[in-house]
Amino acid sequence: VADAADKIAPYLTGDPEVYANPEKYFDQVIEINLSTLEPHLNGPFTPDLATPISKMKDEAVKNNWPLQIQVGLIGSCTNSSYEDISRAASLARQVADKNLKTKSQFTITPGSEVVRSTIERDGFIDTFHKIGATVFANACGPCIGMWDREGAEKEERNTIVHSFNRNFSKRADGNPNTLAFVGSPELVTALAIAGDLSFNPLTDKLINEDGEEVMLDEPTGDELPAKGFYAEDPGFQAPAEDGSNVQVVVNPASERLQLLAPFDAWDGKNITGAKLLIKAFGKCTTDHISMAGPWLRFRGHLDNISNNMLIGAVNAYNQKTNSVKNQLTGEYDAVPAVARAYKAAGVPSIVVGDHNYGEGSSREHAAMEPRFLGVKAVLVKSFARIHETNLKKQGLLGLTFANEADYDKIQEDDTINFLDLTEFAPGKPLTIEFVHADGTKDIILANHTYNEGQIGWFVAGSALNLIAAGKA
Repeated sequence: VADAADKIAPYLTGDPEVYANPEKYFDQVIEINLSTLEPHLNGPFTPDLATPISKMKDEAVKNNWPLQIQVGLIGSCTNSSYEDISRAASLARQVADKNLKTKSQFTITPGSEVVRSTIERDGFIDTFHKIGATVFANACGPCIGMWDREGAEKEERNTIVHSFNRNFSKRADGNPNTLAFVGSPELVTALAIAGDLSFNPLTDKLINEDGEEVMLDEPTGDELPAKGFYAEDPGFQAPAEDGSNVQVVVNPASERLQLLAPFDAWDGKNITGAKLLIKAFGKCTTDHISMAGPWLRFRGHLDNISNNMLIGAVNAYNQKTNSVKNQLTGEYDAVPAVARAYKAAGVPSIVVGDHNYGEGSSREHAAMEPRFLGVKAVLVKSFARIHETNLKKQGLLGLTFANEADYDKIQEDDTINFLDLTEFAPGKPLTIEFVHADGTKDIILANHTYNEGQIGWFVAGSALNLIAAGKA
């Protein structure tokens, strides 16, 4: 691939005149002095809150963040390349060389079997074991709560640092009081060695086992392994040459596996008589929509895993999680239970959300579960891009308020009618009627980004339906 790219290198970069006068070709030119950058930690509870490591002590004291780091974790799908782990290993070797002791628990999750096999061959796993670290199997691991963290059930306030790309509340260990901070693998390794959130490896010294002051040397690492990548078993199994007689047999009593049934195609009519399932308030990530952790054992069983749908979302009307009004009974119940009640009664439902709805991991279940439980549309102030696409693929309507202030018009007992879904077309907003309990109405416009092909997904019931029909 690299050789092929070299042959067309002039076409893979900007033209000389663009680099000479970029302001003529771009709306904005941003210059960054790389020498002024320093490592940052992001968090807690959001990857958007960034603090330079030199300011971390002051911020931690101001916000009463626990300074003692309980666990440092690196790897998973993000920040787990050979280079990432080799740089972390260069710091781990200094623990013995400088007679230090690792103060926090430390775990490493390789990003793939190829990376795991290669770092084992090159001695990195032995290096980590020598400082008391634990190397997990190559999987999502603690990033989505797939680890048995002792004591998490006590819900004690504590600090962890990791190089995963998400740090929402309860994501890593189910504890809402775990403050998770995101950093680079080498920064996380240094902090795990120090065991202190306020430690700045650029300037601060550590006290070794002899009582001496020492500083960690700058991490180093190889972008690619000198001996090439290695995997004794890359895990690939070739499919059957003729699959026409292959049957997938799943025990109907299984709690963990369930064959998927196609979603129903659109009936060509306006959606009417829909009920508001939940009006989510504030941040509603894919973790709020479909939690991970212990729920992941059901990821092959759509019915069972749907029992976690939106249980982490905050209801705008009572500021509680997993507590919404069932308009059929007037009682409050868990979100999945209310959705199932509407579905059983043949009543469609709608989800309303705030800004950046669906931020986080691009897990398909966050779109499949609402579709499975009878949700027809998700109407929000704005979407996280990947989640919006996932909704489209599952045959759901992913819509945004044309006027964000209309979010405040949505009332708890609303009945919702689409007035012109039969005219669904690219670039044409949809008109939705919200009928309130007192008989008054609000009619709003909802924008969408569906193109012709994506409207085809909606009409067919899902992108998979269209593919199965041979029309995609």
